[in-house]
Amino acid sequence: MSYIPNTDTDRSEMLATIGVSSLDALFDQIPQPQQFQGLLNIPPRLDQISLMRHLTTLARKNVHADDFPCFLGAGIYDHYTPPTVAAITGRSEFYTSYTPYQPEVSQGMLQSIFEFQTLLCQLTGMDVANASMYDGATALAEAAIMASDLTGRSRIAMLSTVHPNYRAVTETYLRHINIALDIVESSDDLGDETAALLVQHPNFHGNLEDMDKLSEAAHAKGALLVVCVDPISLGILTPPGDYGADIVVGEGQALGCPMGYGGPLLGLFACKNEFMRRLPGRIVGQTTDADGKRAFVMTLRTREQDIRRERATSNICTNEALYALAASVYLATMGKQGMRQVAELCLQKSHYAAAEIGRLPGFALAFPEKPFFKEFAVTTPTDPVQINERLLARGIIGGLPLTQQRPQLGHAMLFCVTEQRTRVEIDALVAALSEEMR
Repeated sequence: MSYIPNTDTDRSEMLATIGVSSLDALFDQIPQPQQFQGLLNIPPRLDQISLMRHLTTLARKNVHADDFPCFLGAGIYDHYTPPTVAAITGRSEFYTSYTPYQPEVSQGMLQSIFEFQTLLCQLTGMDVANASMYDGATALAEAAIMASDLTGRSRIAMLSTVHPNYRAVTETYLRHINIALDIVESSDDLGDETAALLVQHPNFHGNLEDMDKLSEAAHAKGALLVVCVDPISLGILTPPGDYGADIVVGEGQALGCPMGYGGPLLGLFACKNEFMRRLPGRIVGQTTDADGKRAFVMTLRTREQDIRRERATSNICTNEALYALAASVYLATMGKQGMRQVAELCLQKSHYAAAEIGRLPGFALAFPEKPFFKEFAVTTPTDPVQINERLLARGIIGGLPLTQQRPQLGHAMLFCVTEQRTRVEIDALVAALSEEMR
């Protein structure tokens, strides 16, 4: 077997060396009740041609956004990826690279990370960005810890409109390090011990928050403002740096990364210049070499793998370098006008869909008075899970049922409309939902 390198002779020699008579005897120390009894019900092995045919048949049972129009969002989005992204990220010098510890042989990877940081600062209006995080949820949690460290305060306030999964991850991070997490309904609930106010903009429901008001309220209490953004929305929305955000995080999957059944993902993290030395992860900087040529190095590393644990600001083990590169290529390809066009298409198409769905009997916008970007919550006449099943039977991937996340809304679901959706697809969704009332 190509992938099982140990032959029977190899195994016999290894057993003899350690003084064990057989493979079964090797596991005698495991109590008998915990040892597997009987035979495994495994079908006969297949040759490689048959196996590939079998796996292809299984794969065809999956439904994905390349087959059906997708109206599912809530953190993972079906945005268009220009072919330039795969052309660059698929090059072996990037695809096989890991961590550029040796700058003299890693200039290409270091430069790509430097460009990523630069583009992220331009997109968010912040001073400095790191070399990326695991995903948006853990980036938000790391920002909460960083804010507590910067302010010397031990309470974090998070608006209730932040993604429930992001809230759960943040709670997990803070639970055992003596930092309290307060879920608040508005900035009026901030206290004098609040280290930071955590806001998602657009929020979990897709609605836009009043960021000027939230920024003013947080800073009035001496707290930092931490904003979790959708990077696509920044094509038309005010950059966080312009309304006083201290730390900006987000999920970068929409920037040229595949949906991938929920991962891997790309965490974004940027902040004001005065907070740089408490930034988790790493920063790549630009310098000149001994010959005066442009060069790139790791300028700052605050991970516990790199410095003494008591001085470390994060235990993040790596960075999503390949996806950071994908985001860089995406942003460079789209440019300012392209980013604006994508955001405008999301805005226009989602509002068209919301207006059409809102006219259907039994359906209504859950937050009709609030502006939204590309996602909107809708109350439904029946169970949204059943609605999605019937939509899928019609070749449409529906929205996210909100029964668990927002039970106070009753029957409700969250729809997302990106620039990829056509009017024909949106009208087909509306027609399918209309059938629910017949």
